[in-house]
Amino acid sequence: MTTIDFYFNAADRLQVACRLAAKAMADGKRMLVYAPDADVAARVDKLMWTWPATGFVPHCPVEDALAAETPILISRTEDVPPNCALLLNLDAACPPHFASFERLFEVVGADEVEKETGRSRYKLYRSRGYAIASHDLAAANG
Repeated sequence: MTTIDFYFNAADRLQVACRLAAKAMADGKRMLVYAPDADVAARVDKLMWTWPATGFVPHCPVEDALAAETPILISRTEDVPPNCALLLNLDAACPPHFASFERLFEVVGADEVEKETGRSRYKLYRSRGYAIASHDLAAANG
């Protein structure tokens, strides 16, 4: 069964997403970043080219010719690439294909709209019996 990690109170969701992607890559895992909104997908793509300041996170769109060789993939669709154990959700809704992955990462911002959509996703996962770990990013920075 998929295990779920919620990172909440994120000052910058996309920067947290880049940190999680970099950690997955360092651990030798492939990650799919689910961003069905075109603007969010473009913003996370751009940020991964410049984060951290002294490097970048190797990534490409899931449909790219280099996808099979790339550790971090960005997708706007429900396609599940082979050998991809981790899913990072950047949508307001639960990814419809999350159960196909070993682990799901949810990043929730600090504003009220993101908190409310995050709570809805959390309640849905919990009601289905998924194991959820919570990480308060405000406490980690405070």
